Amino acid sequence: MNKNNKRTKLLRFLITFSVVSLAVFLGLMLWHNYMNSPWTRDGRVRADVVMIAPDVSGLVSDLRVKDNQEVHQGDILFQIDQVRFQHALHAAQAIAQTRKAEYEMKKHQSARRNAADDEIISAENRDDALYDAQIAHAKYEEAMAQVETAKLDLERSTVRAPTDGWISNLLFRKGDYVQAGEKRLALITSGSFWIYGYFEEHKLSLIHVGDKAKMNMLGTKYTVKGHVESIARGISDRDNTTDGRLLANVNPIFTWVRLAQRIPVRIHIDEVPNGLTLSAGMTCSVSIIPNKSDKRSAAQ
Repeated sequence: MNKNNKRTKLLRFLITFSVVSLAVFLGLMLWHNYMNSPWTRDGRVRADVVMIAPDVSGLVSDLRVKDNQEVHQGDILFQIDQVRFQHALHAAQAIAQTRKAEYEMKKHQSARRNAADDEIISAENRDDALYDAQIAHAKYEEAMAQVETAKLDLERSTVRAPTDGWISNLLFRKGDYVQAGEKRLALITSGSFWIYGYFEEHKLSLIHVGDKAKMNMLGTKYTVKGHVESIARGISDRDNTTDGRLLANVNPIFTWVRLAQRIPVRIHIDEVPNGLTLSAGMTCSVSIIPNKSDKRSAAQ
């Protein structure tokens, strides 16, 4: 009976010890994987965004798009009232015609005086007539340049999509007044999506350009595949600002708990699963799969 009790206690001890050892081992493995594996929960989907701004000022007479609408390169986004630009073009063309007539007159006068006898027209008058013709020609070219500028303003009163993409955050309406160079809407370029993974600085030695990457989108079953395209070479240093005299402004307070800096790593998207719609700003976890040669060099 005593032997059975001892065996039972020994068996319970061995089972408990094995379970605890296995739990400790798995915990250490998970901790090692969490601390030293090249992965991060801080991943963001990014895209190239074109800020659309009109090149001329005026009232919006026609709005052709809606918020989140897909557009193609060359599609009309909105149109600025063209009446003023048409009047400006007509005025510039009239001025150009006047300058042309003046130039033709000065040119003929210069030709007649150049052909006249020296006893009738002096050399000084010939030179003055030639210079007047050249000045008239320059004024005519200036007027033609103003005509081309007026044509350009009229053409650019119609704002078109510079590339394929989606309209985002459309906030103005027909009848609004827009200023030249003022950003009025954003165009998210199609096919330009990529992912920024913010990795802790001590994990960068495990990441190399060309390594494969897997991105698990937050709250979904989808996994996006890609590869490391580049690694950022610098981030802002909050403790090294400058004052008005361009001297270093050093913070005298030192925090005892120092968190590892996070460095952006750009991930090129190679494959997007069917059914997943990417949007700039989505979050994901990023896991890097180093090459075998990279693993051996890191171990050495």
